[in-house]
Amino acid sequence: MKITLNGTPTEVQADTLAAVLGELGYGDAKVATAVNESFVPATMREQATLEPGDRVEVVAPRQGG
Repeated sequence: MKITLNGTPTEVQADTLAAVLGELGYGDAKVATAVNESFVPATMREQATLEPGDRVEVVAPRQGG
């Protein structure tokens, strides 16, 4: 299915946010996620079903000064 990941069209096989994160190599990384501009907490990613055309944002924290 085709989704938009961080502004880039991306083809994925999985249909839940948790599975897509695993498929794309995020695994257990500490990231923030949103689907169609709605924040999805880590505890809800297994239940967050994706549809073709959904817009997914994945943001990783950064350190620095």
